[in-house]
Amino acid sequence: MKIQFPKQVHIVEVGPRDGLQNESQAIPTDVKLQFIQKLADAGLTQIEATSFVHPKAIPQLADAEEVAKSLLRKPGLIYSALVPNEKGLRRALDCGIRRLAVFTATTESFTRNNIHMTVEESLQAFAPIIREACANGVTVRGYLSCCFVCPFEGAVSKHRVLELAQRLLDIGVNQVAISDTIGVAVPTDVLETVGFLLEKLPTDFVALHFHDTYGTALANVFAGLQLGIETFDSSAGGLGGCPFAPGAAGNLATEDLVYMLEKMGIDTGVDLQKVVEASSIIAQSMGRDLPSRVWRRLKTGTPSSSPD
Repeated sequence: MKIQFPKQVHIVEVGPRDGLQNESQAIPTDVKLQFIQKLADAGLTQIEATSFVHPKAIPQLADAEEVAKSLLRKPGLIYSALVPNEKGLRRALDCGIRRLAVFTATTESFTRNNIHMTVEESLQAFAPIIREACANGVTVRGYLSCCFVCPFEGAVSKHRVLELAQRLLDIGVNQVAISDTIGVAVPTDVLETVGFLLEKLPTDFVALHFHDTYGTALANVFAGLQLGIETFDSSAGGLGGCPFAPGAAGNLATEDLVYMLEKMGIDTGVDLQKVVEASSIIAQSMGRDLPSRVWRRLKTGTPSSSPD
């Protein structure tokens, strides 16, 4: 049986934000900007550059304003930023960010641990943010965490995922990133939950965001492709994790995703070797290797602090 895959896939690069937020070692602002520029040079056109959260919450991203104001803009390149509240919105708009991301989760326990609100409170808080963003001509993306399993409450119902994805769309987001926050989903979970969503929601409104805790992220992408999904989040080098999700490992690596898609004949518009070079900038700054299998295979040089 021949499977019809999308001819082209859009990659949302989350390394500069989701990838770096869990790193305890401070990354200098100029290194972050080199990293982001190299990702853009690689052909990635959607890059989540930073987060306008309180510096005490995510110290790694305390330089959000400096990063956002220093980004080199060019036609067709979209920089986005995560915003937690109206203050974050104002900061982002003042820095020229034209695409925002908001975030909630499917379970009360995770939402309380992550943003100290109930799920309903988070939706009510984000509604005016989204309205103001849209009034300023800014688009908004919504992250929905724990769409398969919650680290506190266990398995999550596909009906709950659909309910909250629809709520996010109803308040104005134009895409929902269905997220496997702790990286425990397998392809059958994706086929069941995402397939159920697509019975009600247009494919263009749904993106997939996988972590690779058990090494199933690429297999889950394959399942998403079978469903016709065309947008996937990934993080250069496989950087990442979630400081509020016990056991969460790094994100799906951009290099691994690009390698697989291109070998499948699916266009990404991304230069794989240049992504490897971008990841190497961060690896060198941190003095250690990165999780991406493809990065480890194609990288040149060795981080100065890496063991022989």
